[in-house]
Amino acid sequence: MGADRGRGRGRRLRSAALLGCGGVLVAGCASMPDSGDVHAVQASQRADSQVQVYAVPPREGAAADEIVDGFLEAMTSDDPQFATARKYLTPQAARTWKPDLATTVLADGPNPQPNRTNDKGDSSSFTFTVTGKPVAVVDKQHAYQPAGPKSAYNETIHLVRQNTPNGKEWRIDALPEGLLLGQSDFQRIYRSVNKYYFASGQDRLVADPVYVRQRNDPETQMNLVTQTVMAVLEGPTNWLRPVVGSRFPSGTALKEGTKSLSFDDRNALKVPLNERASNVGGSQCRKMAAQLLFTLRDLTATRVGQVELDRANGSQLCVLGGDQAEGYAPDRISPKPGQYFVDEQGRLARMRAGARDSTEGTDGADSTDGDVVTELVSGPFGRTGQQLRTVAVERDERRAAGVTTDGRSMYVAPIVSDGESVKTLVTSQSKDPKDGLSAPSWDGRNDLWVADRDRDHSRLLRLDHGEGQPQEVDVAGLNGARIEQVRMSADGVRIALLVNEGGHTTLRIGRVERIGDPEHPQVSVVELRPGAPQMEDVTAVSWAGRSRLVVVGKESGGLQQQLRYMQTDGSLSAAGNLPGANRVTEIAAADDERLPLVAHSKEDGIVRLPPGANWKTAVKKGSSPVYPG
Repeated sequence: MGADRGRGRGRRLRSAALLGCGGVLVAGCASMPDSGDVHAVQASQRADSQVQVYAVPPREGAAADEIVDGFLEAMTSDDPQFATARKYLTPQAARTWKPDLATTVLADGPNPQPNRTNDKGDSSSFTFTVTGKPVAVVDKQHAYQPAGPKSAYNETIHLVRQNTPNGKEWRIDALPEGLLLGQSDFQRIYRSVNKYYFASGQDRLVADPVYVRQRNDPETQMNLVTQTVMAVLEGPTNWLRPVVGSRFPSGTALKEGTKSLSFDDRNALKVPLNERASNVGGSQCRKMAAQLLFTLRDLTATRVGQVELDRANGSQLCVLGGDQAEGYAPDRISPKPGQYFVDEQGRLARMRAGARDSTEGTDGADSTDGDVVTELVSGPFGRTGQQLRTVAVERDERRAAGVTTDGRSMYVAPIVSDGESVKTLVTSQSKDPKDGLSAPSWDGRNDLWVADRDRDHSRLLRLDHGEGQPQEVDVAGLNGARIEQVRMSADGVRIALLVNEGGHTTLRIGRVERIGDPEHPQVSVVELRPGAPQMEDVTAVSWAGRSRLVVVGKESGGLQQQLRYMQTDGSLSAAGNLPGANRVTEIAAADDERLPLVAHSKEDGIVRLPPGANWKTAVKKGSSPVYPG
């Protein structure tokens, strides 16, 4: 059924709609099957995204509250141009209403209540106050913007009586702009898609998550693939725009009249462009195609074969196959990245698949998982010497950075060959071993990042290519809060920070900007935004994809620790919640979702979660589990 408005009169009307759908269509009813069993459905359950919802017009003589409820329900439909929803409006309001301006998402849907304070005494007008708990707003760029924890929705819908062939009828003449949806309707109607743009000054793609409609867009009548292609052509969202660029010429759009792009039987897609793209060169065209190819991989379970870009006259501009696009991939690391950890003696070790070998003793493994054995790395971090408490492995797995057990020093050393560790110029003056340097993190440019958590002088530091003099990085918007953890994205233009403020540690996502000399830029972090707005306290975080994070924490007022996949825009990933583990303090994920999550549990040691399985102890005693990065 349509909207998930959960209180009072709205709930009773929805029950009537459930009963009424057997005889006539009511606002928000889905198309009915003609066979099969009947099952009770809770309104709050997430509906099948393939169910098509139809709106119905207002009935003759409908009361003012029925008009409001019917209109709110009609906004959840797939009606072309929202034609039926507009029948609830006066002619002037129907012409000026812009449903594509923004989509406001409310946790339990909109709750309209009569408000006669400013209405005329002759009952010629009627006002309703619409309230709800905001979750987010999706703007005209399709960007998801989570609401603040204390925000509230409070808008009005105004009705008047107007002349119709059936006499005086209530119609809405003033209303909020855009769509107003409950969270379950939003999840049914929309899906998150990564579109891709090139990092400034690089041939490396960066994910830019947006929300598009799963079925045909009512306003444009474009199908999902066409909407997604158009979103790429329109350019990056405002938040990411300062650090990325599109290779499509300004003004490039789909050829006029294009509404329904689809893959052929070879899983290839032809994209007809307008005249603005007709004269691009081959190299630029292939980069344009790469942007679309990586974007379209989110839409199909099978591998995209190729993307062909065509001129407005139908001639071919260029063709790019899936394998050819890999040179532009956001994450250029090994297809089988290692799983590393610090053993109980403070040495860097690696987990690998294989039969359990209990004879390795202190030189190798104490694995308890028959599918995992461990081995010390061959470099200096694998020898007894300088003990480590946290590590980060370079993305090409040649070097690692390690912080000493007192948290005051950081070393960089090779891990694939013997050699000497190099003490970096990063030193914390913290006197408390619980503070000091955070776990380090490498970005895709081979820059090394670490936070100094000294209570008297906390700061974020970056070492160009992991060596030399550290640069202090300005972080706008911290307002005195302290960075506890740092996790860099593979593309190097986004940073995940755990920030302690007011006794709570929350997740923030920042944009990394570089200005000046490309070889030695001045680097800053700007426009911090919430990465897990539902969580009041976050314990650990790791990148788990190109725009996805795995987060460990607790909701406000919650007692149980939760593990969730979150999008970098603050929305809950479709993968949702994960099985819980006992007292997780650290977590690591790879960009490849087929690889297991790895975590440190205070009770169970190093544990692993393969896809479709449960958590299982891999190493009884160890800490700081990491994938490269």
